[in-house]
Amino acid sequence: MPSFDIVSEVNSMEIENAVNQAKKELATRFDFKGSNAEIVLEKNEIKLSAEDNFKVKTLVEMVLGKLAKRQISLKNVDKGEPDISPLGHARQVIKIKQGLETAIAKQVTTFIRDSKLKVTTQIQGNEVRVSGKSRDDLQSVIAAVQGHDFPVSLQFQNFRD
Repeated sequence: MPSFDIVSEVNSMEIENAVNQAKKELATRFDFKGSNAEIVLEKNEIKLSAEDNFKVKTLVEMVLGKLAKRQISLKNVDKGEPDISPLGHARQVIKIKQGLETAIAKQVTTFIRDSKLKVTTQIQGNEVRVSGKSRDDLQSVIAAVQGHDFPVSLQFQNFRD
């Protein structure tokens, strides 16, 4: 019985490359000369800090631009609110969503069930397994899911015949 998995994953190497490009741009930008602004990547979190709120906003735009250029969907990026200290220093955390949350997985499975195709869906951890009798049904499910707008970007993996 053919099957495939629907997942929501972001390539960690692409995130690392985007952060490194943003760091290089930060080092060469004139408006950040002599400032102690920094960009730090920790597992699925990008931490930004600068002297004031304006510079943190600039850092956010810089990092998001680099992520978009590296083909990372901004649906999987969650910008937090900037934290501003009484002295004026500002920090902000950008989180990268990995895996399908259960609420979104349920949304995907109900969408597939409502499409009236002869397939079955199962939520397995942070992915959705779709299986059916014919390959054509599975391909039409892929086309339908790609055509619908979900709150995260979805990828299709592990296609088995």
